[in-house]
Amino acid sequence: MIIDHVGFGVSDYARAKQFYGEALKPLGFALVMEVSPEQNQGSKVWACGFGKNGKPELWIGSDGKTTPPMHLAFVVESRAEVRAFHAAALRAGGRDNGAPGLRPQYHPSYYGAFVFDLDGHNVEAVCHAPE
Repeated sequence: MIIDHVGFGVSDYARAKQFYGEALKPLGFALVMEVSPEQNQGSKVWACGFGKNGKPELWIGSDGKTTPPMHLAFVVESRAEVRAFHAAALRAGGRDNGAPGLRPQYHPSYYGAFVFDLDGHNVEAVCHAPE
């Protein structure tokens, strides 16, 4: 891996924290830590990190919506995880941007699903394994 972690601002911190907590749960991600403004170098920003095995890899902050919208893609082990992510993200308030399925234009085994988060970021789960 070449990136240790990524972070971005959101327009509604509490709602985004709930959305990502629910949407990423099927992928094994959980809220790992939350940092108060006082802990965040005296800024006015709340931040929280989601990850696996106690390491926060995806951070969101209360410093306002990041523009323009970004594309985040999470690699997963199975097509079932792609489908579970898509369903969970929609239940959490995301908007469909591509149902689970093959995307052979990328490569023959590319199986992904896309959801817009609450701020319009394109969030994807992708499995590269054949069937």
